[in-house]
Amino acid sequence: MQGNIAKVVLEHFADDGAFPNSTLPVVIYRQALAQPSAEALEKLFDGNGWPSAWRYGVYDFHHYHSTSHECLGVARGKARLMLGGPEGRQFEVEAGDVLVLPAGTGHCNLGSSPDFLVVGSYPPGFSADLLRGEAGERPEADERIAQVPLPRTDPVGGQGGPILDKWA
Repeated sequence: MQGNIAKVVLEHFADDGAFPNSTLPVVIYRQALAQPSAEALEKLFDGNGWPSAWRYGVYDFHHYHSTSHECLGVARGKARLMLGGPEGRQFEVEAGDVLVLPAGTGHCNLGSSPDFLVVGSYPPGFSADLLRGEAGERPEADERIAQVPLPRTDPVGGQGGPILDKWA
C-alpha cells in the first residue's frame, strides 16, 4: 500500500547545542491519506515496513530520540508542532499528514484539538528513547544517533518513497 507522496515538504534543522537535530531533512507528507484513521495509518506503515508502535499524541515538551527515526501519522484532529527544538519552526498538521523525523530531531506539541491522535512507528527492530536536550545528554546521544542506519523503506511510499532518495 502506498500513500500520497505528491505533497512532500522537506525541512532542515541545525544543531542548536541542546538539540542535535540532523543533517537529514524532516519529511512531511501533506494529506498522505485522503481518509485518515488510526487503522488506515497502521495498515500503511505496517505494509511499508515501519511497524506501528503506539497511538497517542505528541508530548507538550521539547524532546528528541537518539536511538531511532520516528514516523508520526495524524489520524484525527490538528496540532501546532514545533520541530527542531525551542529554536526551531512551527508547523500546522492535520488528519492525513505524516511526518518522518530523523533521529535527533527535536519536536513538541504547542497546542492541539481535543481529538488529536497520532500513530507512531519506527523502522523494524528499533524503539525510541526520550531525551529533553538537557546538560549531560551529549556526546553520548550523538554517538547513538550516528549508529542509527538509514531505513530500508519509506513508511508512506514503501520501496518507491522519497526518503530513500532524500536520505541517501
